[in-house]
Amino acid sequence: MSKMNFCPQCGKTLTTREKDGKERILCPDEEDCGYVFWNNPTPVVAAIVEHEGEIILARNAAWPPTWYALITGFLEAGETPSEGILREIKEELNLDGEIIEFVGLYEFHRMNQLIIAYYVRASGEITLSEELVDYKRLKDFEIKPWPLGTGKAVQEWQAKRGIFNEIIDFTR
Repeated sequence: MSKMNFCPQCGKTLTTREKDGKERILCPDEEDCGYVFWNNPTPVVAAIVEHEGEIILARNAAWPPTWYALITGFLEAGETPSEGILREIKEELNLDGEIIEFVGLYEFHRMNQLIIAYYVRASGEITLSEELVDYKRLKDFEIKPWPLGTGKAVQEWQAKRGIFNEIIDFTR
């Protein structure tokens, strides 16, 4: 994230100092303005999407050719996490989904995100959004989880099914 220089509420030059035990970016006018940039994690929804008996992993247009991962997206104001992931599946794959299981919550510190993951069974014909350039289908036991973010969701979801695959670093 680029550093903010000016208060979004009053326009004064922001400062950095300790507040509530952490260094925070804040407005120097605590009395009249009081703005504090808390830098809280952003909620992201993710899905292990099953379609026609296989799991769909997708590749974002901005990623290298070897990177495939779960369907994810930002939770929008006014929607529940379950509504958000079903919307993302429709937007990114053009599939209708049914939530089968809540998988878990996972931190993704590098992106300052909290991932809310589900297992979703989907139907329809796959049509990729402009964000995605490819997808692949794998059996649940063929997926090798990755060490961060949604990879932890895959690993826990597989473990519940007795699948204990080696964790791979697909970023190499």
